[in-house]
Amino acid sequence: MSESNNPREIDILLWGATGFTGQIVAEYMQRTYGNSNLTWGLGGRNQQKLEGVAQQVTKAHPTSGTAPALYVADASDPAQLAELVPKARVVLSTVGPYAKYGSELVAACAAAGTHYCDLTGEVQWMQQMIHAHQATAEASGARLVFTCGFDSIPSDLGTYRLAKEMQARHGCAPAAVKYRMRGASGGFSGGTFDSLITMMEQAEADPKIKAIVADPYALNPAGESAGLDGPDKITPEWDPDFSAWVGPFVMAQINTRVVRRTNALTGYEYGRDFRYDEATLMPGGIFGGFGASALSLGTAVINGMAGFGPTRSFLKSIGPKPGTGPDRAAQERGYFHIELLAKHPKESSKDLRLKIWGDRDPGYGSTAKMLSESAVCLAQDELTVGGGFWTPASAMGDELLERLPSNAGVSFELLN
Repeated sequence: MSESNNPREIDILLWGATGFTGQIVAEYMQRTYGNSNLTWGLGGRNQQKLEGVAQQVTKAHPTSGTAPALYVADASDPAQLAELVPKARVVLSTVGPYAKYGSELVAACAAAGTHYCDLTGEVQWMQQMIHAHQATAEASGARLVFTCGFDSIPSDLGTYRLAKEMQARHGCAPAAVKYRMRGASGGFSGGTFDSLITMMEQAEADPKIKAIVADPYALNPAGESAGLDGPDKITPEWDPDFSAWVGPFVMAQINTRVVRRTNALTGYEYGRDFRYDEATLMPGGIFGGFGASALSLGTAVINGMAGFGPTRSFLKSIGPKPGTGPDRAAQERGYFHIELLAKHPKESSKDLRLKIWGDRDPGYGSTAKMLSESAVCLAQDELTVGGGFWTPASAMGDELLERLPSNAGVSFELLN
């Protein structure tokens, strides 16, 4: 369905606007684009709540333009979604866990030629959606891009940036990229926690899902799942490239799959033997081994509890609840600091380092800005890819690298 045959009422529809993350996105969109030529709307199930969000953001950031339009529909009703999504050029979804609430929306966007982006980190669901709707999206021209928040834009765009720089300086692809979390401040996302619990529930019910989640190449296109990377890091180890101990990084199970998919989708611009891993840097030099060991043990305990029904119920009772999160002051105090190292295939003197800095907490403040800019990029920028399921870097790499430092407070700084 081409846009010439189906004119769009608005550029961007924010779906889930009344939720915790949705409200942060709505505030950012109004503040940043309220006086621009971009048109956008708020979508959800409850008209009254949508009106409340619209009033809240327009009061905080008055503009000379019109208030965001409101769209009411049920995400579980395919007929309502089929009527709704063709009205927007892009649907931006904040409603998770996506395996519970997102499948019909993705199907509708793929069919209608409506571009789509979200915050999911649910590997098993992403694989399911790709297999079910790739051909439809290719035919309609819909560009669908998962993981447009802290999972996995820093990982994906950082690797993309380093690979381009390695090629420009030295005429080769990096042999490997290491992602190391140096520090962050901000509350753990209730939505992310709920997605983890949902994934573990599904994995316990279906062993095939457990195998998907464990597969380092789970998101690669069919027939393109071979590579040198193995399981994610779960034990402490000394990293000589950073002169520090490292422990597991909680989002590695998502981010690594996305980066490897980007490599495959771009015709292996990083090389077929490219390796990628993520870990958390521990302070304290040689004494950081104690912290790395504690982090590894804690991660193993949480994963074990999440994978077993009775203890999973206990985790649900004490974990952060969906729709909750840090207040505005905590978001503004938050930050994240990541360093990536691209390894030259032959000469370590030609290795490259990249610092990624975010000026808000990763789970909400920065994520909302990265997701919003991804939606605007899909709506307004001249992208070269056609319809189908893409990663942030493979669909919008150069455009997002320009947008994020300028608008979203996320910088990518080469250190050498």
